[in-house]
This record gives sequence, C-alpha cells and structure tokens, in this order.
Amino acid sequence: MLIKTFALAFLLLLKITLSASQEAEFTFDGFTSANLTLNGVASIESNGLLRLTNDTFQMKGHAFHSSPIHFGKTTSSFSTTFVFAIISEYLDLSGHGIAFFISPTNNLSTALPSQYLGLLNIQNNGNLSNHIFAIELDTIYSSEFQDINDNHVGIDINSLKSSKSAFAGYYADDSGVFQNLSLISRKAMQVWVEYESQETQITVTLSPIGKSKPRKPLLSYKFNLSTILNDSMYIGFSSSTGSVHSSHYILGWSFKLNGAAPSIDLSKLPKLPRTTPKRRSKVFDIVMPFTSAAFVLILVVFLFLYMKRRFKYKELLEDWEVEFGPHRFSYKDLYRATNGFKEKELLGSGGFGRVYRGVLPVSKLEVAVKKVSHESSQGMKQFVAEVVSIGRLRHRNLVQLLGYCRRKGELLLVYDYMPNGSLDKYLYGQENPILDWIQRLKIIKGVASGLLYLHEDWEQVVIHRDVKASNVLLDCDLNGRLGDFGLARLYDHGTDPQTTHVVGTMGYLAPELARTGKATPLTDVFAFGAFMLEVVCGKRPVEPNAQGDRLILVDQVLEHSKCGSLADIVDPRLGQCYPVEEVEMVLRLGLLCSHPLPSARPSMRQAVQYLEGDAPLPELSAIYMNFSTLAMLQNEGFDSYVMSYSSTMTSFSGLSGGR
Repeated sequence: MLIKTFALAFLLLLKITLSASQEAEFTFDGFTSANLTLNGVASIESNGLLRLTNDTFQMKGHAFHSSPIHFGKTTSSFSTTFVFAIISEYLDLSGHGIAFFISPTNNLSTALPSQYLGLLNIQNNGNLSNHIFAIELDTIYSSEFQDINDNHVGIDINSLKSSKSAFAGYYADDSGVFQNLSLISRKAMQVWVEYESQETQITVTLSPIGKSKPRKPLLSYKFNLSTILNDSMYIGFSSSTGSVHSSHYILGWSFKLNGAAPSIDLSKLPKLPRTTPKRRSKVFDIVMPFTSAAFVLILVVFLFLYMKRRFKYKELLEDWEVEFGPHRFSYKDLYRATNGFKEKELLGSGGFGRVYRGVLPVSKLEVAVKKVSHESSQGMKQFVAEVVSIGRLRHRNLVQLLGYCRRKGELLLVYDYMPNGSLDKYLYGQENPILDWIQRLKIIKGVASGLLYLHEDWEQVVIHRDVKASNVLLDCDLNGRLGDFGLARLYDHGTDPQTTHVVGTMGYLAPELARTGKATPLTDVFAFGAFMLEVVCGKRPVEPNAQGDRLILVDQVLEHSKCGSLADIVDPRLGQCYPVEEVEMVLRLGLLCSHPLPSARPSMRQAVQYLEGDAPLPELSAIYMNFSTLAMLQNEGFDSYVMSYSSTMTSFSGLSGGR
C-alpha cells in the first residue's frame, strides 16, 4: 500500500513537472489548435491565422497563452519569436500597431485602444505597479509618448513611453548596412525577443520573412526584468485600431525559458488574405476635370491668406535640427496651446523670460511654455543639443523638459505643467496656504533626490547651477520638482568641467566661483544648503534690513547654532508644530552644505543619507571655526563680485559657452 501511494505521488509530481515544462516551451506554426485565450475582437481564422483586430474603428484585441509562465523569483532567461503582418485599408496609413507583452494578469479590460495599444490607459500609464514588459511594433506617431516616428520598434517597461526605440528595420549580415522596413507593408515579418538574465540584457531583432535572423539586433537594452516581473506571468499579444480600418495578424509563435526559442516552420504558416488597397471612386475621376479650374481659383484666393498666416507662425529650422525632430514643437501648436500667448495664461516673468500655461491641441497635455530671447545663433546647435539631452532626464523630482521651438529672436522651451506653481510663492506669498513641516521636509528630500540623480545616477553629470526656491515647482501632490535647466551644464563622468562663466543667483553662489569660475557638483551642494535654510527659516538667503544693509541667512543660522537657539530662527509660521531634533538636523545640514570650503561639504549622496537618517550628521564644532574663511573671502571682494550678477540672470552661455 505504501509503495502504491509513493508511486502515485511520484507520477503526480512527474505530471506537474512535465506540465510546467510544456508551459515553458511551445511552438505554434499557425493557431488552429493552439492553447490560447482570446478577448476583445481577437479571433482565429479558419486557416489558422490569429487575427488580433478586424476592420473596425477604436477596438482592441488580445491573445494570451492560456497558462501562465513561471519565470521564477529572479526572472529566468527567455526567448520568443513570432511572425506578424499588418494589413491596412490604405498603403501609407494604418490603425496603430502590435505589442508582444508579459503581464501579471490576462484581464486588460480597462486598457484603451488607439495609441494605448490595448495595454494601458491614461491613469495607469507609467505606474510602477503595472509590472508590464512589452515590445511594441508601432505604426502611429504619438507625441505624448515621445515616439521617434510612425514606424518604429520600442521596448516598453510599465509605460508606453519606450525606454528605448529604433526605426523599424534590420542590419544586413553581408554589408552591415541598415535596411528600412515598413511595418504596414502588408508583408509578413519575423521578430525575435531575447532576455539574458545573467547579463540583464534585452535584445530585439526584426527581419523580413524568409531571411535568417540577423546577427546584429535592432535594439539592445540593459535592464533587470526581475525588478518588474513576478514569478508567474501571462504572455501574449495585444493590438488596437484607431480611426483607420486595419487588421493585425500573428502567423506563428514560439517561446522557451532558459534557451533559444524553437524555430518556426515557415512552410506551415497560414496564408495571409489577399486584399487590395482602397481605390478611389470612378465618380471622382469624372468630376475631377470639371472641378480643377475651380480648385485652382480657390487655391489662388487662399494662397495670399496662407502666406500671410504662415509668417505669423514662421520658425527657424536648420539642417542640423533634423536629428532633434521628435523633441521640436511647432510654433503653431504652442501658439494655439497658449491662446496666442495671452496675458491670462501668463504664469510668471522676469529676467529669465516669460512663462505661459498651455494645453497642446492634439494630446490635451498641460504644459508650461517659456519664451527666452536670444540675439545670436552662435553656439545654438550645441545649446539645442544639450536641451534635447536634458529632455532625456527622467526623475520624479525633476520637471520634465519636453522639447523646444525656435523663432527669429526667441527660443521656446516646453515643460510639464506644475499646477501648484513655485515654492517661493508658498514661503513668501500671502495668498497661498502655509506649508507645514512634513510638507517642507518632503520637498527638501525630493530636491535632494533629484540633485543626486543629476550628479551621480544619470549617464552624464548635470550641474544645475541655479538651485533656489523659485526654481522648485510643486505638482498636484505638493511634491518638490527641480526645474529651470536654462543654466545647466553637462559633462561626462570622470572628466573635469570647464565652465568659466559665473551665473546663478546671489546668496546661492559658492564662494570658490569668484576665484575659479568653475561650477561643480559641490557648487550645487552649496546652493542646496542655502535652499534648505531658506525653506526652514522662511527667509531669503540675502535680505536687506531697515538700515539698507544685507542680512546673510547662513550667518544668522550659524550664530543661533553657536548660541543653542536654533528654534528662534525657524519660520514662525510653523508655530510649535514640528519635531525640534529633525528641524535642527536640517538646519545643521544646511550649514554643512554651505561650508565655504568645498572639501568640507558633503556630496549629494551623503546629504540624502543624512536626511533619510541612514547616516549620522558629523559634529559641527570644527565648522564654526572654518566659517571664518567665508568672511575672509568676502573681505577679498567676493561679496561685491557676486553682487554684479542679477538674481534673475539667465545666459545662453550657461549651456553653449565656456566648454
């Protein structure tokens, strides 16, 4: 009896093991008897074609492998290949694309069609809780997702803003030359998607049907999928249509964990339907000759109006800007978004320019548009190149720079709109509510996190050079986001910055700038120290008193720290509703960051550790002695030197000069 029980248990375990093995590897040369779950408008044709969408508007379709795949707690390597085709009503226009995806659920009922590809929706796009990985074959340009064009392949991680994308095509093995492919060519193509867990490397390869897999992949992206994929996940395909009749087909598919996906037998694949593009009506051919004369007459009438209107929206566009196309906005769109830059849309103005609120006409995205005057084109190519580079920054505590537009005599920079405006209005304005300590500390930590990303965690070192309360904007949840990168400088990690122009705002400028003119991450740390004191005390770094003398905030905080009376310098509007030790820690960290000697200041990584309580703040007794150096520097002319720079100064040399 015991032996029989053991045998049954062994057979059951063997069955489970075989079942898991089968789920981890499969091949479908057509889908007549495939183990798939379909929803939306997806269907399997009589000849075995998997049809994700049919000729309908604004619809979506999904096809899942019926059983989830067990990737493991640390995501296993995997490989998949599939053959697809897109057949549209027109030869040069389609209704969005196809995505291969991995999802924690097979219920995507809340996903939207059109540009959302049946994967996500407006609310959850970009959420870390999605746990979705996808390879998109996109045939429509969507500016809100920063698509590179209307015929591209992208790697999507929790968002339809691709982490990396490339024009659709492949690299020929014989010549290595890139060959373009049209995803809506009505021809079948094959895709290979591979993930190597040891190297955390994702590769995507595309090829015309019948060609062997190219040696060089179209896309290669380093990312650890274990950070987003669960142990058990569903895999499949999603597709959607918009305003154009289109059909999206999958002809064959194979998948394997921890190995190369089995080859698809192309000879067994079902045939695509024979269709012809939409032809124009015979009535059109008959009527056209009679209407030609009228058309020419109307064209002449409107030509003058068009030329007059075109001058209104005229932009500067040079050959070198072609590579920055996806980051360039048309002046016409920005003009309409801001209602012609009307005064009622004005958010603020100063030496930096004027900033307007706008709503982009197509995507309905709220933006802030900054108009900055410029008189010379010298260095403009490098300036725009760095604007585009800064536009690739992605951090929750940075204001996203979306792109730019150029006209004669002015440059327009387009940012995400921050509904609660700048922090200084809450510190000094009377009409806004008072920020409590919890809100202020969250803002300080957010700005610190953003600066750490700029200094150490991005692919280049970014020195902001103008950290101050008026450049910290608040989103709808009052999270602090560092903005205004008009003075920022970029350089490669491990190299020496060569900045020689002193720009910034009085009270935030590190004293060594007077001697070297060289901005470094530690000059940003100095400004961050002044910013912390400003937020806690509710005072500007430099303020005039009744006698017309300048009061230096760091001197006042230092004096109170020596006397043990730091509570007397805290913003009185906070009342007594704050943890004394926490507030004093931030004030002392502000002093440490504002140290006159750069070598005595912490890095932003250390500052974040102090703020989070992950490391104890150093003793400040030595700082009190060394702060006399600041007075020495001021006596040598530093103070008058700093005063020569306007508090609202913005210079194009901040990005294009002195490098």
